[in-house]
Amino acid sequence: MNTNSFAALGMQTSFCDVLTRVGFIEPTPIQTQAIPHLLEGRDLLGIAQTGTGKTAAFALPTLQRLVDENLATKARFPRALILAPTRELVLQIREELDSFSQATDLHHTIVIGGVGQNPQIKALARGIDVLVATPGRLLDLARERHVDLSEVSVLILDEADRLLDMGFIRDVKRIVAMTPKTRQSLLFSATMPREVADLASEMLRDPERVDVSPKQVTVREIEQRVVHVANADKQRALELLLHQPEVTRAIVFTRTKHGANKVAKKLVNAGITAEAIHGNKSQNARQRALENFSNGDAWVLVATDIAARGIDISGVSHVFNFELPHEPESYVHRIGRTGRAGAAGAAWALVDPEEVKRLRAVERLIRMKLPTVDLDLPAREVGEAQISAEGSPTQRTNGGSNTNRRRGNAQQSARGNSAGNSAQSQGGNRRRRGRSRPVAASA
Repeated sequence: MNTNSFAALGMQTSFCDVLTRVGFIEPTPIQTQAIPHLLEGRDLLGIAQTGTGKTAAFALPTLQRLVDENLATKARFPRALILAPTRELVLQIREELDSFSQATDLHHTIVIGGVGQNPQIKALARGIDVLVATPGRLLDLARERHVDLSEVSVLILDEADRLLDMGFIRDVKRIVAMTPKTRQSLLFSATMPREVADLASEMLRDPERVDVSPKQVTVREIEQRVVHVANADKQRALELLLHQPEVTRAIVFTRTKHGANKVAKKLVNAGITAEAIHGNKSQNARQRALENFSNGDAWVLVATDIAARGIDISGVSHVFNFELPHEPESYVHRIGRTGRAGAAGAAWALVDPEEVKRLRAVERLIRMKLPTVDLDLPAREVGEAQISAEGSPTQRTNGGSNTNRRRGNAQQSARGNSAGNSAQSQGGNRRRRGRSRPVAASA
């Protein structure tokens, strides 16, 4: 028998056959380390990023356990519960469950906000074995007695750091309290801030710890720059940087949902087509924003950390940290949205004096000092602003450069547009205002 196989880890033949059909030949490190412990019924603390195969690591042993128990499916009473921070992640987990459960009679469904709840209520009423949910909608349905968590035997928290960053800590604790104390509990997180460690100690019993986080952060292939600028001037600095000819598609990260809306609205008012995406957006609004960004109808996406992991959008030339995150690991996840698949990428951080400690934490994590660029921000039209380095300003005037052209008319008034809505074409070519190429200066 191949010692590096799912069968060697203890997975049954029926599951191994399915895995072979869907292209899972050899287990990843997180699967190799986690699956045997989970099949033994142990609690587990897993430290792993998106893309390591962690969904299979927790889904496969959970499904095999439910098959072995051979209990009847009951209406409203799931036997396994997977909590995830975002609707997008819930949908991804459902897709993998669709594949892994092909050879079983198990039933699974999802519960998410932003869409009508009646189809979800009907699915729960038909009987469910595995439930994948975001916390807010799950609590709503639990309060209305459409779902009962008192028979959950396996509880899984995926991307726990994002759950906490998005303000779900109280909801998560309420949900955990609804499940039996005798359950098997799993917690997966890409980072381990103090709040996640505290939550793990509360919900896990003598857990096995599996850590497959990268020992060396690989961000050196991304061109990184820092601009020291006061919070009050960050918007002007951002608009100036977005007018660089090199910027073809950009993601701007803020710390809060309100901040994302505010930044996106100001960009639209400045004639820059932008979309905002965060946890308060409806599912349809978020999908529409991602589609507009992916197809080029909007070339700037303003996002909270909800988009830092799990959303793979090709062709992102630049990432801008409008605000540095609380956890330095999140900086790495953010800038990883650019420079993908061998393409060039650039990341800029706008750093207020009060954020310098966060910058130093980032530099310690990535083991490099980030170079600094100075910006001149005169009180005039953004398109006429200059970037200076070593006392020599450079300027690109408005005009006929092809690199400055985009579909539609970016000069149109954004009056009446809500934050994050793309500035729509009124005919002709959309033109970005004159842009200056930044000259990097040494820190």
